[in-house]
Amino acid sequence: MDKIQSTRPIRIGRYALVTAALVAILAVALRYRHPAGESPAPEPAAMPGEHAVAPMIAALEAKLKANPGDLPGWRMLGQSYFAQGRFAEASKAMARATALAPQSADDWSALGEALVYAHRNGVDADAVHAFERAVAIDPKDARARYFLGVRKDLAGDHKGAIDDWIALLRDAPPGAAWAQSVRTLIDQVATREKIDVSGRVPAPVAAPAQDVATDAIPGPSPMQMTDAARLSPSEQDKMARAMVDRLAARLAQNPHDLDGWARLMRARLVLDDRAGAGQAYASARQAFAGDAGALAQLKDAAAALGL
Repeated sequence: MDKIQSTRPIRIGRYALVTAALVAILAVALRYRHPAGESPAPEPAAMPGEHAVAPMIAALEAKLKANPGDLPGWRMLGQSYFAQGRFAEASKAMARATALAPQSADDWSALGEALVYAHRNGVDADAVHAFERAVAIDPKDARARYFLGVRKDLAGDHKGAIDDWIALLRDAPPGAAWAQSVRTLIDQVATREKIDVSGRVPAPVAAPAQDVATDAIPGPSPMQMTDAARLSPSEQDKMARAMVDRLAARLAQNPHDLDGWARLMRARLVLDDRAGAGQAYASARQAFAGDAGALAQLKDAAAALGL
C-alpha cells in the first residue's frame, strides 16, 4: 500500500452515509435563494430516498447554467458531486466557487480536497496551490493544514508532518469530529517512522452533546476508506450501516457515553431511520436516568436533530 493510502483524507463522511442528508440540502437549495457566502441548511424533516439525488443534481446544474454567478449554487453542486464520488466534476464546480469568492478559505480548501481525490496522485501541485491559498486567507483552516501535513509525509518529511498535525490538534475546537482521526494518523506515522511523540499530542476535549449530535459521527479508519470512492452505492450503504451498527453495539456494552448516543441519534436519521433515532434517544434517557445534567444535554441534542 502506498503512503497516500495510509494517510487518506479525514473528511470521510461524504459517501453513502450522507446521501439522505444531501437530498434534503439539495431540496432546500432548489427552493430558496441564499445570500452570497451562505449555505442552505437541511431541514430536520423526513428525507427522501437516494433515487432523488440525481434529478436534484440535474436541476441544480440547469439552475447554474441559467445563473452562473450563483455562488451558493456552485458550492452546493461541488459538495453534491463530491458526495457521489464524482471528484473531477466536484473540482470543476469548486473552482467556479473560488473564482466567484477568491477570498474564501473554505472554498479553496474544498477545491484542494476534491483535487486530491480526482487526481489520485497524492497531494499534487494543483492541490497544494489550493491549500496554500486557503491558509494564506485563514491560517486556521483545518482541512488545508491537514492536507499540507499529508504532503510533507508523502515527501518524506515525517517529523514535519507530525508537527503540523499536532499543531492542528492544539487549535481544534472541543469535540471536533476529525480530531481522533488525526490522532490515529499521528500514532501510525510516529510508529512507522519511530518518532517519539510522547507528551506532545493534546488530549481530547469533549463537546456538548448537542454539538456532537450535529457533527459527523466517527468514521472508519483511513485504511478502511482507501477504496471507498470506488464502491458501488449499495456497498457504500452497507459500509455506512455497518459503521452505525458498530456504534450501537458499543453503546449497548457501554451505555454511559453521552456523545455516543448523540452521534447514534444523528446517524440513524441520516440513514432515514427516524424510528431508530427515537429508540436511541429513549435508550439514552434510560441509561442516564437520574442524571439531570445528562438528560438536559440529551434533550438539547434531540431538539437539534428535530426529534
